[in-house]
Amino acid sequence: MQRIENEGFYLSLNELKYQVQISRQLNPNDVQDKSLLRGVPAGQQALKADEVWFGVFLQVENEGSDPLQPSSEIEIRDTQDEVFKPLGLDETNLFAYRSTDPIPPGEILPLEDTPAYDTPIRGALLLFKLSVTALDNRPLELEIESSTVPRRTGIIDLDV
Repeated sequence: MQRIENEGFYLSLNELKYQVQISRQLNPNDVQDKSLLRGVPAGQQALKADEVWFGVFLQVENEGSDPLQPSSEIEIRDTQDEVFKPLGLDETNLFAYRSTDPIPPGEILPLEDTPAYDTPIRGALLLFKLSVTALDNRPLELEIESSTVPRRTGIIDLDV
């Protein structure tokens, strides 16, 4: 298992390199954040009193010679071993990380000329619902399992 202790550093899992551009709590009342919260499934749109929206903006680089799928197995874990899975966002969210879209060789997700690429962050959004207590149980760890063989797991400590 490979561990990266700060956002911004590269986590290499076989031929794909993952890099957290930034992670932060999202505010549904903020004009910019509203567009990031599009496409949340109907049953997941409301937050409980003890929950917050949390975004992880990720780049994934394909260093291989073939198109590769980015990982679909990503989660956040706090120091109390509470696990949070990203929400599946529909096609109306133009910033969403999509593990179903292969990355061409030598390219980076988000791809050029996409809304996620054309922001200052240049990262594809993984959207989570975190408990407020998880924000206190830091460091939060972003755990990624490789999508290619051999299966490898990497961890990036998130800067909350």
